[in-house]
Amino acid sequence: MKSTNKTSTFPTLRVNKEVRTAAEAALTKGETLSGFLLESIQYNIHRRAMQQEFIVRGLVARDEAHQTGKYVSAEEVLEGLDKSLERSLKPSSRK
Repeated sequence: MKSTNKTSTFPTLRVNKEVRTAAEAALTKGETLSGFLLESIQYNIHRRAMQQEFIVRGLVARDEAHQTGKYVSAEEVLEGLDKSLERSLKPSSRK
């Protein structure tokens, strides 16, 4: 079977003048509007995949907690986050 690398296009995107002007203003030197749109699409595909993975991990953790009966209280989580933040703010931990 022969493999081809055909490309395809997205549907035309109609936006108001303000959105187009803002998008054009956001372009970096040498960047095209098409390139900007492609990068935006790729970023959002990745972001949504990460969100889905996060949800799956949360559901797995929930099920594991139900099965084992081992839970961590919100207070313990917040204490851990506070300690982590304190360590990151200490001058000795910064590089």
